[in-house]
Amino acid sequence: MSKRDYYEVLGVAKNASDEEIKKAYRKLAMKHHPDRNPDDKGAEEKFKEAKQAYEILSDSDKRAAYDQFGHAGVDQQAGMGGGYGGGGSGFSDAFSDIFGDIFGGGGGGGNRRDRVYRGADLRYNLEIGLEEAARGTETKIRIPSLEECGTCHGSGAKPGTTPTPCTTCGGHGQVRIQQGFFSVQQACPRCGGSGKMVTDPCTACHGEGRVKKHKTLSVKIPAGVDNGDRIRLAGEGEAGINGGPSGDLYVVIHLKEHAVFKRDGDDLHCEMPISFATAALGGEVEIPTLDGHAKIKIPAETQSGKAFRLRGKGIKGVRSHAPGDLLCHMLVETPVNLSERQKELLRELESLSPGRNNNPRAQSFMDKVKAFFG
Repeated sequence: MSKRDYYEVLGVAKNASDEEIKKAYRKLAMKHHPDRNPDDKGAEEKFKEAKQAYEILSDSDKRAAYDQFGHAGVDQQAGMGGGYGGGGSGFSDAFSDIFGDIFGGGGGGGNRRDRVYRGADLRYNLEIGLEEAARGTETKIRIPSLEECGTCHGSGAKPGTTPTPCTTCGGHGQVRIQQGFFSVQQACPRCGGSGKMVTDPCTACHGEGRVKKHKTLSVKIPAGVDNGDRIRLAGEGEAGINGGPSGDLYVVIHLKEHAVFKRDGDDLHCEMPISFATAALGGEVEIPTLDGHAKIKIPAETQSGKAFRLRGKGIKGVRSHAPGDLLCHMLVETPVNLSERQKELLRELESLSPGRNNNPRAQSFMDKVKAFFG
């Protein structure tokens, strides 16, 4: 079978730069790599074809021979012992980059001695009351964190000394492992990828470059926050490594259970016990709100569970344009500790109200029961 043009295989022009060729190859190799397409023979063939094309075009001598004589020029070189296995430093670098992308190794064969790492983000669970969440507040929190050692300034080495290059990886931070056809790079097991070794550690941080400390921070809680909302404090997380930036601190809001109200988004709910007489005859009751009290009129014949809505008496959320509502649910309370006279009056009332007009819900329920049993 005739071979396809190598430039066509990689999808680049014949005057493409080395960087364009490398970029095109990495894209194809990532797409068709056998580890990403275990059951696709076609993808494996395309991967091999792209690899062979890159081996030729990444080597200046082989590329020149290919440009002049086509496949015959490079096939002749292979027959004379040049082969395709040697490749060039360009092929080796690109291939290790690809493995870094595929297996999450961070990629690259560059020197990692001076690589900096961002500090870890931290989470703090803050419990506040409903009133504080509604109106906003400011509070102080005390958190543990890792900060840059002030004695060695993050180097981990005793003052007056410096870390030395790792003898295992030669200061590169990575080691190469040959696994059959593939050559894989991974973090050096001795230095952990830093490329450095501390022979005389700092006594303050024991060579870690960071120390554990507690710090007190002021946190502004905006009005309207809800359960689970997060407040980000930039740069207040753990200190970075090798001078890297600090992480962030996320304060997660948790609302305490309230004695009167329950929050549902921007709305508030409460339950208001009323007497049997008030429910039957109607009246006026005073109900609590976050701002004080309010009075509502209870119409006659109010049933237990009836909700009355007070517009704008809820909470104005952080991202809301207007406050929510307060829904007050009526609970008809059964009287207790009755005297004999009270019991006598209730029995008399019961005997005077046997019909559907006085107990519509009970009669409706019994009708449904009769229909169910035929």
